[in-house]
Amino acid sequence: MNVHPTAIVDAAAQVPASCKVGPYCVVGAGVEMGENCELVSHVTVYGPTRMGAGNKVYPFAVLGMDPQDVTFAGEVTRLEMGDHNIVRECVTINRGTAKGGGTTRVGSHVFIMAYTHIGHDCVIGDHAMLVNGATLAGHVTVEEWAVVGALCPVHQFVRIGAHSYIGGGTTITQDVLPFSMTSAERDTHAYMLNKVGLQRRGFSKERIAGLHHAFKVLLASKLNTSQALEKLRAERGLGEDVELLVRFIESSQRGVIK
Repeated sequence: MNVHPTAIVDAAAQVPASCKVGPYCVVGAGVEMGENCELVSHVTVYGPTRMGAGNKVYPFAVLGMDPQDVTFAGEVTRLEMGDHNIVRECVTINRGTAKGGGTTRVGSHVFIMAYTHIGHDCVIGDHAMLVNGATLAGHVTVEEWAVVGALCPVHQFVRIGAHSYIGGGTTITQDVLPFSMTSAERDTHAYMLNKVGLQRRGFSKERIAGLHHAFKVLLASKLNTSQALEKLRAERGLGEDVELLVRFIESSQRGVIK
Protein backbone atom coordinates (compact mmCIF):
# COMPACT_ATOMS: atom_id res chain seq x y z
CA MET A 1 0.00 0.00 0.00
CA ASN A 2 1.39 3.40 -1.03
CA VAL A 3 0.41 5.50 1.99
CA HIS A 4 2.20 8.75 2.84
CA PRO A 5 3.61 8.83 6.39
CA THR A 6 1.36 11.76 7.32
CA ALA A 7 -1.84 10.00 6.21
CA ILE A 8 -4.11 8.24 8.69
CA VAL A 9 -5.76 5.03 7.49
CA ASP A 10 -8.01 3.23 9.95
CA ALA A 11 -7.18 -0.43 10.48
CA ALA A 12 -10.79 -1.27 9.59
CA ALA A 13 -10.55 0.41 6.17
CA GLN A 14 -9.99 -1.74 3.08
CA VAL A 15 -7.37 -0.12 0.86
CA PRO A 16 -5.72 -2.28 -1.83
CA ALA A 17 -1.96 -2.10 -2.32
CA SER A 18 -2.50 -0.56 -5.77
CA CYS A 19 -4.05 2.58 -4.22
CA LYS A 20 -2.18 5.80 -3.41
CA VAL A 21 -3.03 7.74 -0.26
CA GLY A 22 -1.28 11.10 -0.27
CA PRO A 23 -0.15 13.48 2.46
CA TYR A 24 -2.53 14.30 5.32
CA CYS A 25 -5.38 12.17 4.05
CA VAL A 26 -7.77 10.53 6.52
CA VAL A 27 -9.46 7.25 5.62
CA GLY A 28 -11.95 6.10 8.24
CA ALA A 29 -13.36 2.77 9.32
CA GLY A 30 -15.88 1.25 6.96
CA VAL A 31 -14.22 2.66 3.83
CA GLU A 32 -13.71 0.22 0.96
CA MET A 33 -11.57 1.43 -1.93
CA GLY A 34 -11.24 -0.35 -5.26
CA GLU A 35 -8.02 -0.98 -7.13
CA ASN A 36 -5.86 1.89 -8.38
CA CYS A 37 -7.65 4.69 -6.57
CA GLU A 38 -5.70 7.83 -5.65
CA LEU A 39 -6.30 10.33 -2.85
CA VAL A 40 -3.99 13.17 -3.85
CA SER A 41 -3.61 14.95 -0.48
CA HIS A 42 -5.72 16.34 2.42
CA VAL A 43 -8.67 14.13 1.41
CA THR A 44 -11.11 12.86 4.04
CA VAL A 45 -13.15 9.71 3.41
CA TYR A 46 -15.49 8.45 6.13
CA GLY A 47 -17.53 5.28 6.07
CA PRO A 48 -19.50 3.39 5.38
CA THR A 49 -18.25 4.34 1.90
CA ARG A 50 -17.46 2.08 -1.00
CA MET A 51 -15.72 3.34 -4.12
CA GLY A 52 -14.87 1.30 -7.19
CA ALA A 53 -11.63 1.19 -9.16
CA GLY A 54 -9.63 4.02 -10.66
CA ASN A 55 -11.15 6.94 -8.79
CA LYS A 56 -9.02 10.05 -8.26
CA VAL A 57 -9.84 12.50 -5.46
CA TYR A 58 -8.14 15.88 -5.18
CA PRO A 59 -7.20 17.95 -2.10
CA PHE A 60 -9.71 18.95 0.58
CA ALA A 61 -12.54 16.85 -0.78
CA VAL A 62 -14.70 15.22 1.92
CA LEU A 63 -16.53 12.02 1.02
CA GLY A 64 -18.96 10.03 3.12
CA MET A 65 -19.49 12.57 5.88
CA ASP A 66 -22.77 12.59 7.83
CA PRO A 67 -25.79 13.90 5.90
CA GLN A 68 -26.74 17.51 6.47
CA ASP A 69 -30.25 16.67 7.62
CA VAL A 70 -31.74 17.83 10.92
CA THR A 71 -33.51 14.49 11.38
CA PHE A 72 -30.30 12.45 11.09
CA ALA A 73 -29.67 10.65 14.36
CA GLY A 74 -26.57 8.64 13.64
CA GLU A 75 -28.17 5.84 11.62
CA VAL A 76 -25.85 3.65 9.55
CA THR A 77 -26.06 4.98 6.00
CA ARG A 78 -23.76 4.72 2.99
CA LEU A 79 -22.02 6.37 0.07
CA GLU A 80 -21.54 4.18 -3.00
CA MET A 81 -19.31 5.29 -5.89
CA GLY A 82 -18.51 3.53 -9.16
CA ASP A 83 -15.32 3.46 -11.20
CA HIS A 84 -13.05 6.06 -12.79
CA ASN A 85 -14.62 9.15 -11.27
CA ILE A 86 -12.74 12.44 -10.93
CA VAL A 87 -13.49 14.39 -7.75
CA ARG A 88 -11.82 17.80 -7.70
CA GLU A 89 -10.84 20.16 -4.89
CA CYS A 90 -13.18 20.88 -1.97
CA VAL A 91 -16.01 18.65 -3.18
CA THR A 92 -18.39 17.36 -0.49
CA ILE A 93 -20.47 14.21 -0.93
CA ASN A 94 -22.68 13.19 2.00
CA ARG A 95 -23.95 9.73 2.90
CA GLY A 96 -27.66 8.94 2.64
CA THR A 97 -30.38 9.08 5.26
CA ALA A 98 -32.57 6.27 6.55
CA LYS A 99 -35.73 8.01 5.33
CA GLY A 100 -34.20 8.54 1.88
CA GLY A 101 -33.22 4.93 1.31
CA GLY A 102 -29.92 5.06 3.18
CA THR A 103 -27.50 5.47 0.28
CA THR A 104 -26.04 8.28 -1.81
CA ARG A 105 -24.94 6.87 -5.19
CA VAL A 106 -22.43 8.17 -7.72
CA GLY A 107 -22.03 6.18 -10.93
CA SER A 108 -18.92 5.74 -13.04
CA HIS A 109 -16.91 8.16 -15.21
CA VAL A 110 -18.48 11.14 -13.43
CA PHE A 111 -16.55 14.43 -13.47
CA ILE A 112 -17.21 16.39 -10.26
CA MET A 113 -15.50 19.77 -10.37
CA ALA A 114 -14.26 21.92 -7.49
CA TYR A 115 -16.61 23.04 -4.69
CA THR A 116 -19.50 20.89 -5.89
CA HIS A 117 -21.82 19.60 -3.16
CA ILE A 118 -23.78 16.36 -3.53
CA GLY A 119 -26.34 16.08 -0.76
CA HIS A 120 -27.71 13.01 0.97
CA ASP A 121 -29.60 10.36 -1.01
CA CYS A 122 -28.63 11.82 -4.38
CA VAL A 123 -28.19 9.53 -7.38
CA ILE A 124 -25.66 10.58 -10.02
CA GLY A 125 -25.69 8.66 -13.31
CA ASP A 126 -22.71 7.51 -15.37
CA HIS A 127 -20.77 10.13 -17.35
CA ALA A 128 -22.56 13.05 -15.68
CA MET A 129 -20.65 16.30 -15.15
CA LEU A 130 -21.09 18.66 -12.21
CA VAL A 131 -19.29 21.92 -12.91
CA ASN A 132 -17.59 24.11 -10.28
CA GLY A 133 -19.89 25.08 -7.43
CA ALA A 134 -22.90 23.01 -8.50
CA THR A 135 -24.98 22.50 -5.34
CA LEU A 136 -27.32 19.54 -5.10
CA ALA A 137 -29.77 19.34 -2.22
CA GLY A 138 -30.90 15.98 -0.89
CA HIS A 139 -32.68 13.35 -3.00
CA VAL A 140 -31.62 14.84 -6.36
CA THR A 141 -31.24 12.52 -9.36
CA VAL A 142 -28.84 13.46 -12.15
CA GLU A 143 -29.20 11.03 -15.02
CA GLU A 144 -26.45 9.80 -17.34
CA TRP A 145 -24.47 12.29 -19.43
CA ALA A 146 -26.28 15.30 -17.90
CA VAL A 147 -24.27 18.48 -17.26
CA VAL A 148 -25.08 20.73 -14.29
CA GLY A 149 -23.40 24.10 -14.90
CA ALA A 150 -21.29 26.15 -12.55
CA LEU A 151 -22.95 27.70 -9.48
CA CYS A 152 -26.29 25.98 -10.11
CA PRO A 153 -28.36 25.28 -6.99
CA VAL A 154 -30.70 22.29 -7.44
CA HIS A 155 -33.76 21.89 -5.20
CA GLN A 156 -34.35 18.65 -3.31
CA PHE A 157 -36.18 15.79 -5.09
CA VAL A 158 -35.52 17.30 -8.52
CA ARG A 159 -34.58 15.06 -11.45
CA ILE A 160 -32.08 16.19 -14.08
CA GLY A 161 -32.86 14.28 -17.28
CA ALA A 162 -30.32 12.31 -19.31
CA HIS A 163 -28.16 14.21 -21.82
CA SER A 164 -29.49 17.59 -20.61
CA TYR A 165 -27.36 20.70 -20.18
CA ILE A 166 -27.98 23.36 -17.53
CA GLY A 167 -26.34 26.73 -18.09
CA GLY A 168 -24.20 28.24 -15.34
CA GLY A 169 -25.92 30.15 -12.56
CA THR A 170 -29.35 28.63 -13.19
CA THR A 171 -31.54 27.87 -10.18
CA ILE A 172 -33.34 24.56 -10.67
CA THR A 173 -36.56 24.00 -8.71
CA GLN A 174 -38.35 21.55 -11.06
CA ASP A 175 -37.35 18.56 -13.16
CA VAL A 176 -35.14 19.24 -16.19
CA LEU A 177 -36.20 17.60 -19.44
CA PRO A 178 -33.90 14.95 -20.92
CA PHE A 179 -31.96 16.16 -24.00
CA SER A 180 -32.81 19.79 -23.21
CA MET A 181 -30.71 22.92 -22.81
CA THR A 182 -31.99 24.83 -19.80
CA SER A 183 -30.78 28.22 -18.62
CA ALA A 184 -31.92 31.19 -16.59
CA GLU A 185 -32.86 34.29 -18.56
CA ARG A 186 -29.75 36.39 -18.99
CA ASP A 187 -30.48 40.10 -18.92
CA THR A 188 -26.85 41.21 -18.77
CA HIS A 189 -25.77 44.61 -20.08
CA ALA A 190 -22.77 46.90 -20.14
CA TYR A 191 -24.28 50.01 -18.56
CA MET A 192 -21.55 52.62 -18.58
CA LEU A 193 -17.86 53.33 -18.53
CA ASN A 194 -15.94 52.27 -15.40
CA LYS A 195 -15.04 55.91 -14.79
CA VAL A 196 -14.20 55.70 -11.09
CA GLY A 197 -11.94 52.70 -11.62
CA LEU A 198 -10.11 54.47 -14.45
CA GLN A 199 -9.64 57.58 -12.33
CA ARG A 200 -8.11 55.47 -9.55
CA ARG A 201 -5.70 54.01 -12.08
CA GLY A 202 -4.53 57.48 -13.09
CA PHE A 203 -6.33 57.89 -16.42
CA SER A 204 -6.37 61.54 -17.49
CA LYS A 205 -9.60 63.47 -18.14
CA GLU A 206 -8.79 63.39 -21.86
CA ARG A 207 -8.42 59.61 -21.94
CA ILE A 208 -11.66 59.14 -19.98
CA ALA A 209 -13.49 61.56 -22.26
CA GLY A 210 -12.34 59.63 -25.34
CA LEU A 211 -13.56 56.35 -23.88
CA HIS A 212 -16.80 57.93 -22.71
CA HIS A 213 -17.51 59.05 -26.27
CA ALA A 214 -16.73 55.56 -27.62
CA PHE A 215 -19.07 53.95 -25.08
CA LYS A 216 -21.86 56.37 -26.01
CA VAL A 217 -21.49 55.32 -29.64
CA LEU A 218 -21.44 51.63 -28.73
CA LEU A 219 -24.14 51.55 -26.08
CA ALA A 220 -26.36 54.64 -26.29
CA SER A 221 -26.73 55.13 -30.02
CA LYS A 222 -29.19 53.21 -32.18
CA LEU A 223 -26.34 51.69 -34.16
CA ASN A 224 -25.64 47.99 -34.14
CA THR A 225 -22.14 46.86 -33.19
CA SER A 226 -20.80 46.80 -36.76
CA GLN A 227 -22.18 50.25 -37.50
CA ALA A 228 -20.79 51.64 -34.25
CA LEU A 229 -17.33 50.28 -35.05
CA GLU A 230 -17.53 51.74 -38.53
CA LYS A 231 -18.44 55.15 -37.10
CA LEU A 232 -15.58 55.04 -34.58
CA ARG A 233 -13.10 53.95 -37.25
CA ALA A 234 -14.21 56.87 -39.42
CA GLU A 235 -13.36 59.35 -36.68
CA ARG A 236 -9.83 60.66 -36.54
CA GLY A 237 -7.57 60.47 -33.53
CA LEU A 238 -9.30 57.64 -31.68
CA GLY A 239 -6.46 57.37 -29.20
CA GLU A 240 -4.76 54.24 -27.92
CA ASP A 241 -7.51 53.33 -25.44
CA VAL A 242 -10.32 53.47 -27.98
CA GLU A 243 -8.17 51.60 -30.50
CA LEU A 244 -7.74 48.84 -27.91
CA LEU A 245 -11.50 48.80 -27.32
CA VAL A 246 -12.25 48.58 -31.04
CA ARG A 247 -9.69 45.82 -31.62
CA PHE A 248 -11.10 43.86 -28.69
CA ILE A 249 -14.60 43.95 -30.21
CA GLU A 250 -13.38 43.15 -33.71
CA SER A 251 -11.49 40.09 -32.47
CA SER A 252 -14.38 38.73 -30.37
CA GLN A 253 -15.43 35.21 -31.32
CA ARG A 254 -18.56 35.05 -29.15
CA GLY A 255 -19.82 38.61 -29.44
CA VAL A 256 -19.74 41.25 -26.71
CA ILE A 257 -22.16 42.24 -23.96
CA LYS A 258 -23.84 45.57 -24.72
